[in-house]
Amino acid sequence: MMARLRAPDGCPWDREQTYATLSPMLIEETYEVIEAAEAGDWDDLRDELGDLLFQIVFYGQIAAESGHFDINQSIARVHEKMTRRHPHVFGEEKVESTADVLANWEAIKAAERKATGKKETEEKSLLDGTSSKLPALLEAFQLTTKAARVGFDWKKAEDVFLKLEEEIRELREEIARGEINNDAVAGEIGDILFVIANLARWHNVEPESALKITNRKFRRRFAHVEKRIAEQGKSWQEVSLEEMDAYWDEAKRNESRTSNLESQIED
Repeated sequence: MMARLRAPDGCPWDREQTYATLSPMLIEETYEVIEAAEAGDWDDLRDELGDLLFQIVFYGQIAAESGHFDINQSIARVHEKMTRRHPHVFGEEKVESTADVLANWEAIKAAERKATGKKETEEKSLLDGTSSKLPALLEAFQLTTKAARVGFDWKKAEDVFLKLEEEIRELREEIARGEINNDAVAGEIGDILFVIANLARWHNVEPESALKITNRKFRRRFAHVEKRIAEQGKSWQEVSLEEMDAYWDEAKRNESRTSNLESQIED
């Protein structure tokens, strides 16, 4: 189908697409898959996975037309790589835990890099496999996850909290200087977010997804505030912050009652 769409007598829109124009759609479809999975909407997840697969096939078709490779080679390569990196499943390697699996994974990747014959100075960094195009919070999570696999990490979760307190203190001190340096403040806020990503990792929470959940919660509650203001026949300018807060708390109470009711039904 993809080859037909891209054929000379195919679809003009599909024929015009490039890696650059497809990039936003690939990202969007990926997030829609995640959202459907988090919501437990299995019909939607089924459809979103199909949409994401379509984007992948689209990329593969462009590559084939350019004479670089085809999608079957991509599948073969990842199959070969996953077989090689799971010797405890497809070979004789023995592991006791997930930690052992991850340690083996990094060791195998290092051996693969060495096998390419690159000189020491040309070898990739351990972190090079994490794309700089990722959303910043997810990038921070992935970077520190990889660093932690080789032991570059705090010794206990409490140390991460202490680091967070230190970074917040440094931000307060920067702001208290009087003449705010926006670059310096941005740097301190970035440090705080980076530590938050680590705190999430320590508690097995993917921070990008966690923030998405909170964003959706904010949308829901703010919509309730808008609805209540509209019911009063008022504009934003006619409503006090205290009234808005009251409607916000009302939305929270409604969500709590709904959640309790759903739990009772499941029981």
